[in-house]
Amino acid sequence: MLRPKRMSKVSVTGAKSVMDDVIEAAYDLRVLHLNDYDGHWPGFDNGNPMEGGDDASEKLVTVRSLKSILGVEPEDAGPSRIVTDDTLETELEEIRTEVNELDDRRTEIEDELRSIEERIDALEPFATLGIDLDLLYGYDSLAVQVGEGDPETVELALANLDAATQVFAEDGVVAAFAHTDEDTLQSALVEADFSVLEVPDGEGDPAEYLEELRHEKQSLESNRSTVEGQLEDLRYDVAGFLLAAEEKLNIRAQKAEAPLAFATTDNAFVAEGWLPTGEVETFERAVEESVDGHVHIEELETAAYDRHGHGHTEAEAPETETAGGIEPEQAADGEADDGAADAEEAPAPQEARTDGGTVSMNEHDDPPVVQDNPSVIRPFELLTRAVGRPNYSEFDPTIILFLTFPLMFGFIIGDTGYGLIYTAIGYYIYKNFDSDAFENLGVITIAAGISTTVFGILYGEIFGLHLVAEHLWHGVFHMDHAPIQKGLSPASSYWARAWFVVSVLFGILHLNTAYTLNFIENYSLHGAKEAVFESGSWILALNGLWLFIFSDWFEGPKPNFIYQVFNEGEGAAFELGFAGFPTEVGMVGAAMVLAGMALLAFGPAAHELIEIHVVLAHALSYLRIAAVLLAKAGMAFAVNLLFFGAYETHGEYHYMLAHGPEYVLEHHEEASIIFGGMAHGSPAMLVFGILVLIVGHLVVLILGVTSSGIQSIRLEFFEFFEKFYDGDGKTYSPFGRERVFTRDQ
Repeated sequence: MLRPKRMSKVSVTGAKSVMDDVIEAAYDLRVLHLNDYDGHWPGFDNGNPMEGGDDASEKLVTVRSLKSILGVEPEDAGPSRIVTDDTLETELEEIRTEVNELDDRRTEIEDELRSIEERIDALEPFATLGIDLDLLYGYDSLAVQVGEGDPETVELALANLDAATQVFAEDGVVAAFAHTDEDTLQSALVEADFSVLEVPDGEGDPAEYLEELRHEKQSLESNRSTVEGQLEDLRYDVAGFLLAAEEKLNIRAQKAEAPLAFATTDNAFVAEGWLPTGEVETFERAVEESVDGHVHIEELETAAYDRHGHGHTEAEAPETETAGGIEPEQAADGEADDGAADAEEAPAPQEARTDGGTVSMNEHDDPPVVQDNPSVIRPFELLTRAVGRPNYSEFDPTIILFLTFPLMFGFIIGDTGYGLIYTAIGYYIYKNFDSDAFENLGVITIAAGISTTVFGILYGEIFGLHLVAEHLWHGVFHMDHAPIQKGLSPASSYWARAWFVVSVLFGILHLNTAYTLNFIENYSLHGAKEAVFESGSWILALNGLWLFIFSDWFEGPKPNFIYQVFNEGEGAAFELGFAGFPTEVGMVGAAMVLAGMALLAFGPAAHELIEIHVVLAHALSYLRIAAVLLAKAGMAFAVNLLFFGAYETHGEYHYMLAHGPEYVLEHHEEASIIFGGMAHGSPAMLVFGILVLIVGHLVVLILGVTSSGIQSIRLEFFEFFEKFYDGDGKTYSPFGRERVFTRDQ
C-alpha cells in the first residue's frame, strides 16, 4: 500500500515479419507501457506506421465530427456490436451524407434566422415611430434623420438652424426633418442627445412590414425544429454504430502508430516497455504463442525502490554482430518459403552490455507508477493525485490519507445529524454519477460522514442538541455526560483546552510520520549518512522541542493547562496522571533540538537551518483543528439558542426544548435565562424561528464542508506532504484499450 506495484522493464526483439502479430498480442493484453525509442543506437531508426493507419485516422476525424454534430454520448450506445470493414466503409458514408445534408440545411436556416432577426431589430424603432418608411428618405430638398434620443434636446439643436424644421417622436424614437441638406442637419444634431438609426429599405407602414418579418421568423424556427427533430431521430438510429466505429478506428490507429515507438532496422525491430512484475510471465507466454516463438523477450530489470535498484546506464551502440553472429542485414530475408524469421536471426541489441548493466533503447527512462491500494482505500487516491501521482521511489501516502482525513473531518464536526446527511450526500454522489472522479468523491464523502456520525455519538450531539447524550449515554449507560465533550459551557470549558493540546499532539504524530517516511526514502536512495543529516535532524528537532515544551523545565512562561489536560482532578479531560515531563527530560529535549540544528548546519542541506522554526510553527498549525471544532460547535449552539432558547445552571447550558423561560425560572431557582427562544414567543415569531433554525443549520452544514474539509486537506497537503512527497510520478498508460462498444465475434 505504501509502495506502488513493482514494475519490470521488458524488451521484445524480433524480425519485422512478425512485428504486426506482436503488436496485436501486446494490444490485447493491455499491460505493456511502451517506451519511445530516443534514437541513440547507430543503425536503428524509429519505425514507420503500419499500413491503414492514415485511413483510420481520416475516418476517425469523420466519425468524431458526426458525433459532435449529432451530440452522441456514450450512454446512447446500446449493445456492443461487430463492425466489419465493409460496413464501416458503406454505412459511414451514408450517415455522413445524410448528417451533412441536414446540418447544412440547419446552418442555412440559422443564417436566414440571424438575418431576419437583424432586420426585425432594425425595424422595431420605426414601427414604434409609426411613420411610413418611404416618407423617411428620398427627398431632394428635405433632410431627414431618425434615431433614438431625447426629442427636447433635438428640438433645441434644430432651433439654431436657419431653416424650417419638424420633429416627430414616440417612446424615445425621434424623426427630425429640416429644409436643408443632410450634412447640415447631422452637424446640428451633434449637440443633441441623439443616436442615429439607419432607415431600412421599404415602403408603407413599418408595423405591417415588421409583422411579416416576425411571421417569416416563426416559419424558419418551425423549419429548424423539424430539421433538429430529424437529426435527433438520426442520432438514436446511428449512435451505436458511430461509437463502435470510433472505437474500432481508434484501435486500428493506435496499433498502426505503435511502430513509431520501436527501434527498427530494415529487417528487425526492438520494443521496450514497463509492466507490473506479476504480469511478465503472462506477457511473455502470450506474445511468444502469437508468433510461434519467433521473438525474443527479455526482462531487462525489475525496478527496485532503493538506490541499489533501478538506475540508468550510459548506453553504448549495439554491435552490428549479435551473439549469434548474424548481421542486422541478414536478420530476416523475408522469403515467402521461410515465413517469419527466428528471433535468433534478429539483432538483439538488448544483449549488448556495458559495465553498468543492460543497455536500454531509452537512456532516460523511469518506471511508470501503478498505485497498489486495496479497493476500500483506492478512492482516496483522488486526494493524493490532487497534488500529483507518487513517483516510483517515494511512498504513496493514500493509506495515511484514508486514516487521517476522515478522522480530522469527523472530529471537527462531530455531530450525528450532520454526519448522517454527509453520508447520504456521499451515497447520492456515488450512485448517480458515472465519472470515476465523482464516484471516488462520493466514497470519500461517505467516509467523512461516517466519521462525523461516530464522533457525534461520542460527543452525544445531533444538530448541536445533546439528545444522544441524554438518551444513550445517560439513559442507557447511566453516565453523567457523553464520553467526550466540546467544551462550550463554563463547566466543561476544560474540554476546549484539552482539544487544543490533543490537536498539537496529533500534529506531532502526523509530522513524525512524514519525517519518518522521508528518512526511509533518503536511506533507500542515498544511504544512512544523508538520511541522518537531512531527515534525522528534523526528527530530533521536532521531538526535542516538544519534549521541552511538555516538561516542567522553565514551566513559568508555559500555559498551565498543558499540565492539567492529562493530569487528575479539576481541569483534567483525560485523567492519566500526567503533569508534565521532569526537568531532565526537558534538558534532553533541548539537547535534541541543538543536535538536530547541528546536523542541518553540517549536512548537505545547511540552507534549511533558517527554517528550523517550522518544528514549532507546523505543529501549532494543527491548532486549527480545535479552533474550527469550537467555531462550528459555537455556530450550531447559536442557531439552537435562537430557536429553543437556553438557560445556565451550575455553569452548564441547557436548551429549553419542552418548556419556556417561565417554567425554568419556577422549577430551577438557580437558573439564569440566556435567551428566551423564538419557539416560546408569538406564533409569528415561531414561524420565523423555524426558518432561522433550518437556514442556520444549512449554513453550518455547508460551512462544515468548506471549513473542516479545507482545513483538513490543507494540513495533509502542506504540513504533511511537503516533508516527503514530490508527486511527480509517471502515469502508467498500457498499450491497448478495453473494448466497450465493439466485439470481435
